[in-house]
Amino acid sequence: MVDIVVYEFLSYLNLQKRSSQLTTNSYKSDLEQFFKYIEDEVGKIPPTNISSSNIRGFISFLMEKGLQARSVNRKLSSLKSFYKYLLKNQLISSSPAGKIQGPKTPKRLAVFMDEGQTEKMFTNYSFKDGFEGKRDRLLIDILYQTGVRRAELLGLKECDIDLFNLQLKVLGKRNKERLIPFSLELKRNLESYLDVKKDSNLTNPHLLVNLKNTQVSISYINKLVKEVLSTVTTNKKRSPHVLRHTFATHLLNNGADINAVKELLGHASLAATQIYTHNTIEKLKKTYKQAHPRSGN
Repeated sequence: MVDIVVYEFLSYLNLQKRSSQLTTNSYKSDLEQFFKYIEDEVGKIPPTNISSSNIRGFISFLMEKGLQARSVNRKLSSLKSFYKYLLKNQLISSSPAGKIQGPKTPKRLAVFMDEGQTEKMFTNYSFKDGFEGKRDRLLIDILYQTGVRRAELLGLKECDIDLFNLQLKVLGKRNKERLIPFSLELKRNLESYLDVKKDSNLTNPHLLVNLKNTQVSISYINKLVKEVLSTVTTNKKRSPHVLRHTFATHLLNNGADINAVKELLGHASLAATQIYTHNTIEKLKKTYKQAHPRSGN
């Protein structure tokens, strides 16, 4: 059984840090896995008696299991936050996780689709008729046209949609609100969907619901996005985040200011947005053909 101080920490995340339930659940899972590892390896030890060597052993254990560096670092971050909380509340005199460095993560370019592929998303995939088809089409449209995160999409309510001013209000990470503009085309799709939702007597205040009048699930969003993207791309990664990457890349490739894109994405720092400043191979080929004397032009 996990020590009571872990639950106090999770309560602190919810009530004082105002972390989302998804974030809190992630911390809970990481901490439970860590203390299960400790119990299996050396027996049950109170969280306040954990040493740096215990945490290093856990990291090695995860790496040996084949976990990606990014996932290992996320778990280490959970431990750092937990022990920072214990330190703040004077339950320990120093953090055993404070000076531990995680494995280096390889720099990867964001996976995105070209503009031709995004145009085909709505023609290559056969959306259902009726309410469910309109909802699914809208779901994909919002992800691409606004670049919202999956959790932000899931949290959208009807009251967050301002059809008059063509903008939606999003509650992002660290409970920061931001406004994202949208097109007249998306407005028409929203209006059409909301009319059908009303006619179907679906009164749930959340924007995207199923015929049982409950929110669509995370697994459903993942499944739908994967199915739609599989009709237009051979990329192995076909997640909602690919549409977010695509949104940002297309904006920058068409001349958008990077600081504006940062605000639209809800990034805390410009560094997070800069991964999208890469050029597409098509753009590089165009530049090469125009500028190189031996390109054949």
